[in-house]
Amino acid sequence: MPRPAFKRPESVLVVVHTGADVLLLERLQPKGFLQSVTGSLEAGESPVDCARRELAEEIGLGVTDGLRDLDLVQRFPIAPAWRHRYAPEVKQNIEHAFALRVDRTFEPKLSASEHIAYRWLTAGHAAGLATSWTNRDAIRRVFGNGNGDGITSQVRCDDPPI
Repeated sequence: MPRPAFKRPESVLVVVHTGADVLLLERLQPKGFLQSVTGSLEAGESPVDCARRELAEEIGLGVTDGLRDLDLVQRFPIAPAWRHRYAPEVKQNIEHAFALRVDRTFEPKLSASEHIAYRWLTAGHAAGLATSWTNRDAIRRVFGNGNGDGITSQVRCDDPPI
């Protein structure tokens, strides 16, 4: 099937963690942009299927037993640097947050076309360094009560300044 001309303005974010440490990836561009596993939904794809696909594509993780929907859906303005990837009238993206707890830290198989480095950080440090506010919110959701089990459901549709 041919690839659509523009990306779908709906994506996933997956916080990969051990219960104590969180995996953050550094994007190829812009330099210094730290994030969890992310990606846009393809045509006909559900958020959970997208999360599984992105885990395989971005960090080489094929086993996703325990993938958990965080019941956190957030809307944010698409940054000017990425707006060309979307249809001209599209200004916002909707992001579905997930978490995947792994037994231990590991060396992810990074997608060289997207990421140049990774770091395993304590949850507090990761929440402080994640570039996007939606990523920080998702990390806090996972570690909200101090034991990695998360907190109550929330939907945010804020438009914080870019």
